[in-house]
Amino acid sequence: MKRRRLISMNDEEMRAFLEEQRTVQVATIDHDGWPHLVAMWYVLINGQIVFWTYAKSQKAVNLRRNARLTCLIESGESYNELRGVQIKGEAIISDERETVQRVGEVIWERYSGGALNDATRQMVVAQAAKRVVVFVKPVEVVSWDHRKLGGGY
Repeated sequence: MKRRRLISMNDEEMRAFLEEQRTVQVATIDHDGWPHLVAMWYVLINGQIVFWTYAKSQKAVNLRRNARLTCLIESGESYNELRGVQIKGEAIISDERETVQRVGEVIWERYSGGALNDATRQMVVAQAAKRVVVFVKPVEVVSWDHRKLGGGY
């Protein structure tokens, strides 16, 4: 059996992994053709990676010009612990204020550890005016979990 099949995650494993991790590396194509790579907080909505960013950020500018992106979520320190998911996809950008605000709230709830208080909610509302939401529509997904090798190479 090919090694790739041995270490691939199934859909349930990938979803659990993505829910557990906290940072996604997002690569877009910059104006000069070079990759532009940034780390972002994200949430899963209907199994899809979603993040928000300033509307004038370089990644948003890049995605408006070319909607292709690659996302990488990974973990592990030693070879036999490495796990990851790479998603090549298309960015669907929303600047609809209600959507941006709601996604911002969900992101802040995830990363602050619970329901938002009034002050934080107002901060999210203020930030939403300057932000967009990016939904990552997968085109190709690759995963790996070296723990499945049982310590062997």
